[in-house]
Amino acid sequence: MKSNMELLKELMEKEAAGELTNKERMKIPQQPMPEQDPNERRSNINEVALGYTEEQARIEAMRCLDCKNAPCIEGCPVQIDIRSFVKQIADGKFTEALDTIKQTSLLPAVCGRVCPQETQCQETCTLGKVMKDPMKAVSIGRLERYVADRCAEQSESPKVAEDTGKKVAIVGSGPGGLVAAADCRRAGHKVTVFEAFHKPGGVLMYGIPEFRLPKELVAKEIETLKQMDVEIMCNFIIGKTRSISQLMNEDGYDAMFLAVGAGLPRFMNIPGENLIGVYSANEYLTRANLMNAYKFGSESDTPIIRGGKVAVIGGGNVAMDAARTALRLGAESVKLIYRRTEKEMPARIEEIHHAKEEGVEVNILKSPIEYKGDEEGWVKSMVCQSFELGEPDDSGRRRPVPIEGSEEEFEIDTVIVAIGNKANPLLRRATPELEYNKWGNINIGENCETNLPGVYAGGDAALGAATVILAMGHGRTAAKAINDYLSGKS
Repeated sequence: MKSNMELLKELMEKEAAGELTNKERMKIPQQPMPEQDPNERRSNINEVALGYTEEQARIEAMRCLDCKNAPCIEGCPVQIDIRSFVKQIADGKFTEALDTIKQTSLLPAVCGRVCPQETQCQETCTLGKVMKDPMKAVSIGRLERYVADRCAEQSESPKVAEDTGKKVAIVGSGPGGLVAAADCRRAGHKVTVFEAFHKPGGVLMYGIPEFRLPKELVAKEIETLKQMDVEIMCNFIIGKTRSISQLMNEDGYDAMFLAVGAGLPRFMNIPGENLIGVYSANEYLTRANLMNAYKFGSESDTPIIRGGKVAVIGGGNVAMDAARTALRLGAESVKLIYRRTEKEMPARIEEIHHAKEEGVEVNILKSPIEYKGDEEGWVKSMVCQSFELGEPDDSGRRRPVPIEGSEEEFEIDTVIVAIGNKANPLLRRATPELEYNKWGNINIGENCETNLPGVYAGGDAALGAATVILAMGHGRTAAKAINDYLSGKS
């Protein structure tokens, strides 16, 4: 078998001679992502995926068919010029590849790690369609991560236009807020980002574990904004510290983007949810990620129940993050409880695979109906009911139907509920003049505009639940609309 070095040399020679056909590109083996051993990584917080080597990155990039219509770009919510940056990687032009990405995305190291490429750019990739599997498409996310990591120190801060004299408030420093801040600042406006927590980064800091997204990378992306003279103000709660009206009418902001997320956890409203040891995934992951509870010993005194027998309720990426975090905090066992089958799980295939590799026990077609506690109020067991799948519901997935008499009881000492979030009512109570939908999310138009002049919104605050890249897409759309609004174009 040829080594990667030998394969790369052969492919480069054919490419230089114009002899590398698309049929041959389709035969190039997809490059696997190097990873920590599952038995080792479950006891440390270090990143699971280790990243491509240069040979792997260039070989993977040569699998690209260089389609004229570039369907991968259409599949990207922020419209990165994927075809160009992949070709640049194949040619060994790594700095140029990162510059291409940064024309439209400020967060390549982040997106390369956490974006669900298999349902976005890789889903529309021609190679993936030929292979009839988006997981066999060109590994766009892995390539984006490679150049972001390799060229991190070589990339320059985005250029800023001359001062316009206009002020823009960005409320929320998650992915949508960071992108909007960068794009508005590029246009020459003075930009202030307001963050409710004591550290900026939003869900990138408190929601996604270190082993999937090192916080050092998020901090670097935020540092880029600071180098652009974007002001970041933490411990600021919109609707409490200051209202929208006060920021706009008293503090002199000419436009605003609300990227406040959907921070109110959903619960199932079943008996026992108020017992000690029952967490929302939001609280559990915030304690572990933002407040450093994963650091043992004297490094962190953040209170968190490490758990012996842990149950995680849900089947999305947040549930996988919580389950895998529990293992790293020393759990004896972790049961993932999901009321549909694995096929219907909204989590990324890669995350499900990693969780199972690390020892998470996946229990499908089950859901808790009661938690029981001891005399001191601590959760001690969980009663689950089994389900079967019926007809599809509004989500398009088959509806789980309970099976009578199927109850069974499990011994547990910690529960993490990861069934989604809804809009925090604080903003709605403080700003009743802003229009909301029946779920409490902010109503927005095509360009992320709200019913209030100069006020825009996006991400989870408008969608209820979104991915990092969808929030970034809203940030880009809103920033363009704000820039047009402030220049009198709209």
